[in-house]
Amino acid sequence: MYSYPAHNNPNKKPKKNLETKNRTEDQQVTLKRTLLAVVCAATAAVSFAAAQDADTEKAIEKYRQMLRADPWSNPGFLDVDRGEALWKTARGPNKVSLEKCDLGKGPGKVEGAFAELPRFFADAGKVMDLESRLLWCQEKLQGFSHADLIKRPHPGGGAPVKDTGALATYVASKSSGMKYAAKFAHPKEKEVLALGETLFNRRSGPFDFACTTCHAESGKRIRLQGLAHLADPKAAAKVVGEWPAYRVSNAHVMTMQHRLVDCYWQMRLPEPELGSDVTVALISYLTNQAKGGDISVPGLKR
Repeated sequence: MYSYPAHNNPNKKPKKNLETKNRTEDQQVTLKRTLLAVVCAATAAVSFAAAQDADTEKAIEKYRQMLRADPWSNPGFLDVDRGEALWKTARGPNKVSLEKCDLGKGPGKVEGAFAELPRFFADAGKVMDLESRLLWCQEKLQGFSHADLIKRPHPGGGAPVKDTGALATYVASKSSGMKYAAKFAHPKEKEVLALGETLFNRRSGPFDFACTTCHAESGKRIRLQGLAHLADPKAAAKVVGEWPAYRVSNAHVMTMQHRLVDCYWQMRLPEPELGSDVTVALISYLTNQAKGGDISVPGLKR
């Protein structure tokens, strides 16, 4: 029988090919182990972060329970008091107070006014929420410049809420224990409400975000922060009535107008002007979503 030379034997695999195959298998095993380690590390990190977030939520909930036991310990009430003083104090070029400001229930009447806002005001010829109406009264009654009132209207972290925000916190607190009851029956109110719904659902900006990106489903989070399901009226009714609220992470009261500015910043959109048609429309939509919901101001937020 013919015997092949060793170097010509067709059944014998070259040594170099065998070494290459073994090296490839070793690399595949190493890659799989590396991927497994990455997955395990990521899972551990998520679990740790979730545990941290749960601990934070528990601590804040304990803080809320303490405040419920003694509501006056809420730092937001300091701005309620400051807002009341601002309401009653003669200020501005005209040296008058805001006690003649009509929030919808008659000049100077604040009890229950917030619960029925936004609404159409004939003297202004437009639909206004609480803060835009307070801007109008400060301008028309007290003589403040509109440009000055809307210049840097919101506080930075740790700084107290600005005067208009303190006024809004005071007035809103006078509807605590009541339920949202804005009617949206006037044609102008219906127009603004429709605009608010459109804005809530409209995608825009560099990230193609909309309010619905964060607030159209339950259980969503951003940076481990729970997000309210505002597209659902039942869920909206539980949270919208808590604004203005003292926000622990910012160490100051944040009004709903300020909250919307924060959302627009998150979406990388231009900052809306205080009391603008955009913010009033969105607040109208949210208020209508929360119709019948309890008002508890000042609230307490993370």
